[in-house]
Amino acid sequence: MHALPFLLSMATAALLAPALLRQLARTGHTRPNFRGRELPFPFGVLAPAAALIALVPLTLIARLAPAAVFHPEIVPIALYALGVALLGLIDDFLGEPAGGDAPRGWRGHARATLRGELSTGALKAAGSLGLALLVADELGLTEGRWLLAAAVLALATNVFNLLDLRPGRSTKAFLLLGAGLTIGAGLRPLWALGLFAGPALVAGLYDLRERAMLGDTGANLLGGLAGLWLVLTLSGTGQLIALALLLLITLYGELGSISELIERTPGLRELDSWGRPS
Repeated sequence: MHALPFLLSMATAALLAPALLRQLARTGHTRPNFRGRELPFPFGVLAPAAALIALVPLTLIARLAPAAVFHPEIVPIALYALGVALLGLIDDFLGEPAGGDAPRGWRGHARATLRGELSTGALKAAGSLGLALLVADELGLTEGRWLLAAAVLALATNVFNLLDLRPGRSTKAFLLLGAGLTIGAGLRPLWALGLFAGPALVAGLYDLRERAMLGDTGANLLGGLAGLWLVLTLSGTGQLIALALLLLITLYGELGSISELIERTPGLRELDSWGRPS
């Protein structure tokens, strides 16, 4: 039964996706991708919508069967997943589109905030940190582990935003991370995240095939799920290593270009382009 939220929410997303795709296009919710093609946006809303719809049969099964359908920590997991998706949605609708005059990087968002402007990037960062502190506390960790887990959650969420500059990149990063963590710890953490991970992967497939764009709604959700996966799987030492790597990626994204690094690195370039339409 532990795999049921993953499977049912994924099936719900697959059924909902075509209608959502048409609705976004019909109502003018589109953005140009890196090739300049206008695509439905933000398609990342598919994941939280499908997860919430799937809660109807899942909760009925859990209540009436009765059966152990949900992971014991489903409430803090859902809080963080839905919260960071909402912050991403705010950025998608209130932030400047790509190519506009939006502030870039932490320094740009900090300067915009100090000028009294509404920086949706700063809003995402502060909101994600607040959610991370609350959720890490709800996981019942000691004070040292609580702060460490919150830092991993917040930085992972940000890193996946940095990665989401090409179709399917953030989804591939999530899958690669998940594969490594599953080899080390098994599938139990995936089932804990399954209610949101299943539909996020469906949305990511549409993003990869350039039929839609995830937006920050989807990238934030994938990053939040990645952070939760790290926290639920790794020991304190493992989380320290993960935090160091996340900091390095964040600093590189602040000072350089992750896309340029991928383009000039054999292996990474091929992996990054795999699955996209030619």
